[in-house]
Amino acid sequence: MKNYYIIDFDSTFTQVEALDELAKISLENHPERDNIYKQIEDYTNLAMDGKISFRESLAGRVKLLNANKSHLDKLVSQLKKKVSRSFERNKEFFKENSDTAWIVSGGFKEFITPVVTPYHIKKENIYANTFKFDEEGNIIGYDETNPLSDEGGKVKLLKELNIAGRIFGIGDGYSDFQLKESGLIEKFFAFTENIARKSVTEKADHITPSFDEFLYVNDLPRAISYPKNRILCLIIGDVPEIAVHILKRDGFSVRIKDNFEEKYTKDVGLLLVADGITIDDDQLARADKLKTIGYLGDAKAHISKKICTEKGIVVFDDKKNKKRNSEFIPRRMADFINNGDTYMSRNFPNLILPKLTQAHRLLHIHKNVPGIMAQINNAYAENNINIISQFLMTKGDIGYAVTDIHTAYDKKLIKQLKQIDNTIKFRILYK
Repeated sequence: MKNYYIIDFDSTFTQVEALDELAKISLENHPERDNIYKQIEDYTNLAMDGKISFRESLAGRVKLLNANKSHLDKLVSQLKKKVSRSFERNKEFFKENSDTAWIVSGGFKEFITPVVTPYHIKKENIYANTFKFDEEGNIIGYDETNPLSDEGGKVKLLKELNIAGRIFGIGDGYSDFQLKESGLIEKFFAFTENIARKSVTEKADHITPSFDEFLYVNDLPRAISYPKNRILCLIIGDVPEIAVHILKRDGFSVRIKDNFEEKYTKDVGLLLVADGITIDDDQLARADKLKTIGYLGDAKAHISKKICTEKGIVVFDDKKNKKRNSEFIPRRMADFINNGDTYMSRNFPNLILPKLTQAHRLLHIHKNVPGIMAQINNAYAENNINIISQFLMTKGDIGYAVTDIHTAYDKKLIKQLKQIDNTIKFRILYK
């Protein structure tokens, strides 16, 4: 059976609620605009939480809009800049699944269609409401015969369509959960990249903080190798807000703590530490998933460089106490996770790598011993790998080999590379 993907638009495909944004445009010069904005926002949230009917919410919002076609043009321009990042980077998925990736929304085709069609979503696979206009182009209502204008509209629509296949629903609101409740879809994924509604997430089959997470869980082709929301970033101590913001914005799962709590030891992937805090050697030695540490001060007396090197943990620190490093260090950490860069590392050879395009990047961290590169390249030769580019640098006891290869290869190659003697850490990147 075919898989079908039923995707919501507002606060899912896009970062915002389109009717709320339309109100900001159409009411910009209205003397009561702030009060009306609040009313429209309340209608949205009450319906999304299942506290009023969708029809009541829709009718209330449209009545308050005072909008026309020229406002819609401005709205479309804004929405194109507000596509959710994880949908934006997975454009190729929609190209490959153009027959089965559908937009089903209580929003309106007039602004949805021009936003989603550049992502290879077919017009015939966009199901949404439509506005009614008067002769001057003012919005005076909507087509009330459309099932999506009514309470439980998505359920009614899917019953009418009678799709023969496995259906997965992705959305942030109560109307999306209703599809699961009806039994019409296989699984419901609560999308929380932009907003998390407890009334929805507590009933979902799976909470997906990004579209990357949805694709990863369902083993579908995706733009990045591993969802960053699954990488735990632990921030210890009094760290500047800008540093926290940089790592949150990049999509990592951020926790802020006063100390390195034991319960996080086995799962932490990134560690950003305030000046003056010391990381216990024993705990550091057991942090097997830890890939990089940023220290906002001189790490020398506080973090064991020896243990970090032995475990393949890349350290960035601020030994000169420069103000800009509260931004620079978290960005260096993110660049290592995202691209493999080790520039300005305290304990690793310094590499600035080209951006990765249409390839898989294999990062091999190993002890700097004779013959290891021969073993690595023998593995590539045995598997007939087409190498696009390769980089190798060493520093003291550590070696760092980065190889970009074409995406078609037998997965046994990965096993071979991990099993090479003196391998410390191995990671695959693609995006």
